Amino acid sequence: MITSPDNDNNNEGPMVFIIIGKGYETDGGEGVDLHIMLKAADDDSAVREALNALSEEGFIEADLDQIGMLTDVPEEEPHASAYKGAVEGEVAIIRFS
Repeated sequence: MITSPDNDNNNEGPMVFIIIGKGYETDGGEGVDLHIMLKAADDDSAVREALNALSEEGFIEADLDQIGMLTDVPEEEPHASAYKGAVEGEVAIIRFS
């Protein structure tokens, strides 16, 4: 996995992205609101890795609405734990009911 940016970003910390969207576990079923946090070299890699992780978790489709890079460490759960996991190389998926 590439961990250094392939552009002119000179971010001092890890490049941790958050992707906001909705995942579907059944065809025509109701979607689940999601926040996905992961470390990636760029936004294209982040989206690709997020979709792979969602597929591994049983999602058959996903609508990814927003992507951004976190500039501060979240303090509140569940995002604080997800951020820590992302920094360690995990793809953290937060599901909202």
